Amino acid sequence: MFEVIVFIAIILAIVIALALILAAGKPDTFRLTRTAVVKAAPETIFPLIADFHEWSKWSPWENRDPALKRTFSGAERGTGAVYAWDGNKNVGAGRMEITRATAPSDIAIKLDFIKPFEAHNVAEFTLSPQGGGTDVTWVMHGPAPFMHKVMQVFMNMDRMIGRDFEAGLANLKKIAER
Repeated sequence: MFEVIVFIAIILAIVIALALILAAGKPDTFRLTRTAVVKAAPETIFPLIADFHEWSKWSPWENRDPALKRTFSGAERGTGAVYAWDGNKNVGAGRMEITRATAPSDIAIKLDFIKPFEAHNVAEFTLSPQGGGTDVTWVMHGPAPFMHKVMQVFMNMDRMIGRDFEAGLANLKKIAER
């Protein structure tokens, strides 16, 4: 019996060591990008992103907690606008602040997650006219602390968060094309 316990402990130690080694090899930063073509002018799309009050219409996270607490402060829209949220385990808690809003093409947002885990990232939206529509690119990037790297060993963060970006862009497309 003792030998079985030792064997299991050794196997467990090897698995943990392997996970830590794989995590150490991950990059120190991450970048997630999704793009959608929207059949609307950038001037139509820009206000939907640069005004946090409009996010409830298209954000993929807004409906995951019916009791979500939202707080708006700072500027009404554009640079200086702030949106804070506090919700269930599906949305967590955090704060966003628009740090750059160059109409109708570029928006940058300082994104601070508080729970379920702390993270400080940047989200950017770029709107580029293309023929009769607009390429809308949504990017999130930031540092990848060691615990983030460990999570990447077991989860594909690009696929997981990317699905949310794709859903958000699809929602934004529906609203802007109306």
